[in-house]
Amino acid sequence: MKRLTPLGRITIVALILAGLWGLKWLIMDSGYVMTKQLTTSQDVGKVDLPTAPKNASSTVQAMSLPGEKPANLNSPQVRWLMWAWNAQMGAILANGGSETTEGSIMAKKGVNLKITRQDDVPQMQASLIKFANEYKSNPSTPEGAHFVTIMGDGAAAFLSGVNPELEKIGPDYRAQIIYTCGKSLGEDKFMGLPSWRDNPQSAKGGLTAAVLRDGDWNIVVKWCGDNGIRINPDETTYDPDAMNFVAADNYLDAAEKYIAGYSEDREVVQNGKRTGEKKRVSVNGVATWTPGDVNIAEKKGGLVSIVSTKEYRSQMPCVLIGIKKYMEDNRPTVEKMIEGIAEGGDQVKSYSAALDKAGELSAKVYNEADKAYWVKYYKGTQSADKQGLVVDLGGSAVHNLGDNAEIFGLNSGSTNVVKIVYDLFGGVASKLYPKLMPSYPKSDDVIEVSYLKDVIAKAGSNVSAAETVAFTNDANIKEKVSEKSWSIEFESGKASFTPQTEKTLNELFNDLVVANNLRVEIHGHTDNTGDPSKNMNLSEERAFAVKQWMEQKSPNNFPQGRVQVFAHGQTQPIVPNNSPENKAKNRRVTIVMGK
Repeated sequence: MKRLTPLGRITIVALILAGLWGLKWLIMDSGYVMTKQLTTSQDVGKVDLPTAPKNASSTVQAMSLPGEKPANLNSPQVRWLMWAWNAQMGAILANGGSETTEGSIMAKKGVNLKITRQDDVPQMQASLIKFANEYKSNPSTPEGAHFVTIMGDGAAAFLSGVNPELEKIGPDYRAQIIYTCGKSLGEDKFMGLPSWRDNPQSAKGGLTAAVLRDGDWNIVVKWCGDNGIRINPDETTYDPDAMNFVAADNYLDAAEKYIAGYSEDREVVQNGKRTGEKKRVSVNGVATWTPGDVNIAEKKGGLVSIVSTKEYRSQMPCVLIGIKKYMEDNRPTVEKMIEGIAEGGDQVKSYSAALDKAGELSAKVYNEADKAYWVKYYKGTQSADKQGLVVDLGGSAVHNLGDNAEIFGLNSGSTNVVKIVYDLFGGVASKLYPKLMPSYPKSDDVIEVSYLKDVIAKAGSNVSAAETVAFTNDANIKEKVSEKSWSIEFESGKASFTPQTEKTLNELFNDLVVANNLRVEIHGHTDNTGDPSKNMNLSEERAFAVKQWMEQKSPNNFPQGRVQVFAHGQTQPIVPNNSPENKAKNRRVTIVMGK
């Protein structure tokens, strides 16, 4: 489990800081009032994410567990603010808790690290800015924080509120992403009616309680995009043809709104226009995380996991963010810190004693629950809800060097997960809320892999490889997660792509690599021009062309057996073949992802 308090989640919307401490963007007590206006429900399209690596089964040697006494180190203290999140267990184990202890991995490397739980995002931002301001004149300043960790899908919004202020100090003071400590692996989820899972289109007109523009809200947005369901960005209206939202104060409040049967009267809109009708609508979906999902299961039940970070496993890497100038001035310390986090991750992955110790230390660092609790929800579990439905609860993972080489696209055949996640959700926020977040820092300016590269180079053959998911060739999808048609242009009568198709293929590529534990079906279709048998062959050749393009672009994300091809020729038109426009719609590729 992670981020247990209401303040512990990053919003996808930019938090724009003013002055030294900054303005909170979309924080209710800031005094900022968003002008309410009618907005049209939007098709956000496919929300494309790359596949994050599965936790490796390390073959590293067991290390001694950290002691309890503070280490006597002469090195300057490094301060790190983090949420309560199991993805950071490797770092906590490596440090021996909040402060570096004797016998810990960090102590052996000479890293004097102070870890503090901080669930308030604006305070994280303010601490980075405070540190940078003081560091310019006093490199030994005790003020502020050197590092923070947040969700990767919220990084663009987070940094859009931080870097404009930091760059006023100087361009070398911007905040940068340098490492991933782990990821959410199931605990962050979209829960809804069982019918939505069985037939995603039945979710149109749904009303989901969520912390708007938060990471779990992102899961709903992505799932809707994957299934061609529009998003209504105005939480004051109701669109029966889109997914609608109720703003929750926090993830527990989102769950409680469903449990309490929260309802409200809303103006009905269709295609961006008021119909003059008012409708009483009730919450029937929730975006939450543990223990919000536990509360739903135990107090009311009736909702199932529609999709989570178990499927969208690359959406929430736990990204480590630091100040560029400080990191450049203290490169040896930063690299030793990365080494320590990675080694701690290897231990948690490999040894139950290390996991248990990490759970014990997490309870102390976060001042929450006990060892058994943190270990249980790190692993994830299942439970029957009040109505007898089985629901998944919890699930996180830690990363090692091998995972980071894969997630930053440093391995042959891999793709830069962090960059795509950053750009993707920054783009989603800008598209749905252009006035509130018109832009965000460029990913090329804020993702810095040189520290990771140096650490990997020094480790040589001692880097544990990230595991890949194996698929059998004969298995079919049993449970469909998403289905959507893509307009991929081919040369007339051929299986070769047109030059205009490259952009669409790249968008599709990013979408398909979101979940490396899901199977992919590529269904080829044609119009009714020509001989039916030839069209059947042509649809198969075109589907294979898409499959081969994906596999060649990133073999790691498309291992053998993951993608299957189906040919339908002209047998399944979606519109009558009575015009050039309709024929073009029938020449399509349909992508299905499932378990």
